[in-house]
Amino acid sequence: MARHKQTAPLRREPSNFEHLNAKSTTANSNSAPKDPLPPPVQEQPGLTQLVICVAGIYASFLSWALLQERITTTSYGSLSSPERFTYSVFLNTIQSTFAGLVGYVYLFTTASKTKPTPSVFPSRSILLPLVLIAITSSLASPFGYASLSHIDYITFILAKSCKLLPVMFLHLTIFRKSYPLYKYMVVALVTAGVAVFTLYHPSSSKKASSTRTNNSAWGLLLLGINLLFDGLTNSTQDHIFSTHRSYKGPQMMVAQNILSTVLTVSYLLLSPLVPSSFSFASTTANDTNELSAALNFIARNPSIFPAILSFAACGAIGQIFIYYTLSRFSSLLLVTVTVTRKMLTMMLSVLWFGHQLSGMQWVGVGLVFGGVGAEGVIQKREKAAKERAKKDKAQ
Repeated sequence: MARHKQTAPLRREPSNFEHLNAKSTTANSNSAPKDPLPPPVQEQPGLTQLVICVAGIYASFLSWALLQERITTTSYGSLSSPERFTYSVFLNTIQSTFAGLVGYVYLFTTASKTKPTPSVFPSRSILLPLVLIAITSSLASPFGYASLSHIDYITFILAKSCKLLPVMFLHLTIFRKSYPLYKYMVVALVTAGVAVFTLYHPSSSKKASSTRTNNSAWGLLLLGINLLFDGLTNSTQDHIFSTHRSYKGPQMMVAQNILSTVLTVSYLLLSPLVPSSFSFASTTANDTNELSAALNFIARNPSIFPAILSFAACGAIGQIFIYYTLSRFSSLLLVTVTVTRKMLTMMLSVLWFGHQLSGMQWVGVGLVFGGVGAEGVIQKREKAAKERAKKDKAQ
């Protein structure tokens, strides 16, 4: 009789003991601690957030710039002896104090309801870069104002339109951050476009002819320090957000304004001991320091006080958008927004009052929007390529 080959091996039924053992093993595996979940991926900011940030920065700092011009260029007092407000450190102190209070409200309202309000100085390691930011941001504008007494206006606006260059340079040299090739091209196009548009604006030519025509070495040095401090401020802020992931914009806004207020108040109290050649404001024989000179000026001209408060309020609101942009995007994008703000303001005035742009100004507009548009197209392609790569990896 032929034997038939077994098509499948016989399966042994497990005994009752093995059933109990399997249940206990499953129970033990369920009760064992699971591996910690990976940290949640931070949501990438979108176009809507960027548009809100840009609109907020433009609106608040357009008003801020108009109020600043009104405060510093309007003649107050009698017609026989007019005087101007030249106390930039005092003005920065009012600004930082107001912004610190607004920043704390911003921090308190955006904090989690189930957790305590985060500290603005969470660790010792973050204190030194925050102090550096406070020093550079407090001194940048006084050095810029002081340079205008020694250089012509055209040199000043040309240098300020190139703020992207020192920011990128400091990122490369100090923080060792690299950029793709197209970033360098975008920075070059935007810088060239803003410079060309500003240089060929009629008001720039008038101001250049009405100011000094010589660029002294001292004025260029002051302007260089101003640009260096601006670049250090932006690049250090970017470094803090990249190395301290849990640190947010509202915390930095409060911390920086507290430290800036401490520094500027210290200068105002110690300014009688500072030689007059190093002072940022002009004082009289009766006013030996900037603090008393500024307070006496306001007492003589109380109509300037509402403008100072409005100036501080616009700056504080603008800082909310600035720190949100810094924490969600980057300092390079922020500087691009602030650099192009003046050019777009000029364009709005041209459209509003029916003026005409010169041929070279249209070249500047084309360079700026061409650079920004090219960056947007490249980033959109890169994002689409990353999403395709994720889908292919998941399949």
